[in-house]
Amino acid sequence: MKRQLAFFITVSLGLIALYVLIEFSTPASPSRGAEEVHIAQGMTFRQAAAFLKQKGYITDTRLFVLAARLTGADRRLKPGFYVLNGSMSPWTIFELLKNGKLLQNEVTIVEGDSLLEIRQKLADKRIMSAADFDRLATDRDFLAKLNIDAPSLEGYLFPDTYMFPKGETPEHVFQTMVERLMQEYGGRLRARTQAMGLNLNTVLTLASIVEKEAVQDSERPIIAAVFYNRLKKSMPLQADPTAVYGVKPFCEGVTSADLKSCTKYNTYRIKGLPPGPIDSPGLKSIKAVLYPAKVDYLYFVSNYDGTHTFSETYDEHKEAILHARAELKGKEDEEAKDNQTH
Repeated sequence: MKRQLAFFITVSLGLIALYVLIEFSTPASPSRGAEEVHIAQGMTFRQAAAFLKQKGYITDTRLFVLAARLTGADRRLKPGFYVLNGSMSPWTIFELLKNGKLLQNEVTIVEGDSLLEIRQKLADKRIMSAADFDRLATDRDFLAKLNIDAPSLEGYLFPDTYMFPKGETPEHVFQTMVERLMQEYGGRLRARTQAMGLNLNTVLTLASIVEKEAVQDSERPIIAAVFYNRLKKSMPLQADPTAVYGVKPFCEGVTSADLKSCTKYNTYRIKGLPPGPIDSPGLKSIKAVLYPAKVDYLYFVSNYDGTHTFSETYDEHKEAILHARAELKGKEDEEAKDNQTH
């Protein structure tokens, strides 16, 4: 009798194991193509299993839920979009849900990107609509929640490559990017900021101008020093990028008419710093502001090759401008001759 009972139990367990193996390893709809499946916020694992059965991806919801309970997956189900296809076995689908492998959208914010450029990138990647971006970027209550004392999120969205799950909330997207800034702006930089008697918004504002002006990394601390020297002497910064901020994209160039624009960011018309950053500065520009070069320069002019000529006096600066323009004209004349010979 005991042998018969043992045999029965063994056979039963074997059949159960075989059923589980077949059930978890056999795709429910092998010919079905890939699609995005949305597991809604607040959905329990049991509800998710019922939803997947309704969609035709699994056949036994009880087995699916049991596996979730045994592994603890039922307590950490991540809502969002998952990419599933009919050739996936129920076990593969279960692993996707258990590990929270959501459909991700990648976006790269580069140093010098402005809010308008970031807005377009997030919209193009379908991470955030332009309407949601505009709603939050200058919302005082939202900025306060992020501990930002500035007119907008400009300058606080740290340049980096981000992976956001499809369907991520706009609030969390912004929070992630601001938190990345705070992580990079670590203890040593914070201590240096306090030692200089500055605050975060001041540093980011000046760093954002340096970001737009500098091309060579070696010149960033020198350019920062020029602006500090001008501020100490109550001289207007006269930084070209500030003249077009909020008026037109910087890539369109700065004209003499732009320098006369009446905005609160135009440092040709205002003294001191603008009320906030004009782009997203990178760590190199931030460090340049916190560790400026020890120089007495008050002026600099582009050499049209990524470098600048720095001067201590206005007379030296005028000579540098004439020299740079002459060099540029010489290059243009040579290029014109080359084009004619070819």
